[in-house]
Amino acid sequence: MNGSRNISAFKRLVPVVTYDKVQQYILRIATGEDSSILCGEQIVELLRSSGTSQGEPRLMPSILKDLDRRTYLYSLIMPIMSKYISGLDKGKAMYLLFAKAETLTNSGMPVRSVLTSYYKSPHFLHRKHDLYNNYTSPDEVILCPDSQQSMYCQLLCGLVERQHVLRIGAVFASAFLRSISFLEHHWCDLVNDIRIGQLNPSITSPACRLAMLDFLASPNPELADQVEAICSCGSWKGILGRLWPNVKYIEAVLTGTMAQYIPMLEFYGGGGIPLVCTMYASSESYFGVNLRPLCSPADVSYTILPNMAYFEFIPLEDGLRLTDHEEMVENDRLVGLVDVKVGCYYELVVTTFSGLYRYRVGDVLQVTGFYNQAPQFKFICRRNVILSIDTDKTNEEDLHNSITAAKKILENRNYLLLEYTSYTDTSTVPGHYVLFWEIKSTHDESPTPLDCQLLESCCAAIEESLDYVYRRCRAHEKSIGPLEIRLVEAGAFDALMDLLVSHGSSINQYKTLRCIESGLALKLLNSKVIACFFSPRDPECSL
Repeated sequence: MNGSRNISAFKRLVPVVTYDKVQQYILRIATGEDSSILCGEQIVELLRSSGTSQGEPRLMPSILKDLDRRTYLYSLIMPIMSKYISGLDKGKAMYLLFAKAETLTNSGMPVRSVLTSYYKSPHFLHRKHDLYNNYTSPDEVILCPDSQQSMYCQLLCGLVERQHVLRIGAVFASAFLRSISFLEHHWCDLVNDIRIGQLNPSITSPACRLAMLDFLASPNPELADQVEAICSCGSWKGILGRLWPNVKYIEAVLTGTMAQYIPMLEFYGGGGIPLVCTMYASSESYFGVNLRPLCSPADVSYTILPNMAYFEFIPLEDGLRLTDHEEMVENDRLVGLVDVKVGCYYELVVTTFSGLYRYRVGDVLQVTGFYNQAPQFKFICRRNVILSIDTDKTNEEDLHNSITAAKKILENRNYLLLEYTSYTDTSTVPGHYVLFWEIKSTHDESPTPLDCQLLESCCAAIEESLDYVYRRCRAHEKSIGPLEIRLVEAGAFDALMDLLVSHGSSINQYKTLRCIESGLALKLLNSKVIACFFSPRDPECSL
């Protein structure tokens, strides 16, 4: 740029890049080189991404002022919510928030998740008392690096404060459901702690034990009996409304692949608690907010805040299939925030304050409308999650849509799909798609028998919902084998989460890998398989 601030020169001279082009500079800074090789301001930390697309965390540069921008976006959430729901200042929020242990580079720079960065910052720890952001969990419990101890204590706090809780949630729907599953397995211990007024000895963190003294100041057998009666009643359908009778909504990210958790949230919520998705953010930058938080999760659109970053967009004229994520993009193909068109699809590109220039985030968005003159976007999918055996290319959205079609078959037989992931098995000839499924009966007392025909029909429904190229390869070219569902035992995906969190993922930012390739994750899931099912027929495909 030679010192120029001309936007036309910027668009002409600065290339559009992916992470592999930026990584070398970030790693040089991590080893001690000056931040000026990438950014005009001092980079103070590296933010570890969730790494769910390729299974490897990426490191994003961050400057001190980034915390101001994140805090600004957070400060908008409650004014937006208060336009639709009154009285949110009259109680507390049971938000299950988790900090992850950080590491240091050789030069001493912190490496941590974006949420851990915020929770450890003065912006969070020294925040002013705010009736609209009154949490049940003490900061010391949120900051506990042991996620199991933190989860136990946060749930205990929420149960003690159950009559005062007005909203519940977590960052991602998957993390919230993980906590409810944890509650299902540990409610007896939690009830006992409340009954005797003492914290379970399995909680060994001194900070947690000290913080919990105020919550367990004395025995409370009456509250213990109430919680025990609710948790031991059999089916957990509607359990959230019974445990927290004054709750007004559940908050979590519910867009993209998180949408698959909506049926389980509705099951635990009894269908009467609104599901709310408030904001759109990533490790690279925070992006925008949902100005209609009570809309259906399927209709969530985000209004991009132009002070968060400089936003550009790659048009995807042919739906989602114009380019692969790795393909070079000509500089003049990008359009600005003011030039996007309703109904069109785009890939998001950002220039941040902290050293990412024309960086391809990898998110595909669709313009749904405008708020005044600000465009609003629906999150569609991540572009760099692909299943491919032959000439087929199945992205995250394709996979999600096909599985949604099959889920209806399960639901008609009183089963819910809790979690799934996929991989391409090329050890067979021809190779084939494999889906790992964990399912749960909605009738705890007398579930409908799970038979072979049911899962085979799910295999067939998925194949029928995949695109023409896949079906042609399957039915006519025989270059892809029958799709396989591997049913895994209860808790398999919890074990997968534990594995990946132990290898550096943040429990706050954790999103189940929608495509795995090999290694420990695949080995773990295969060890949990209890049955395998294959598509019984070729999908329909006319030449």
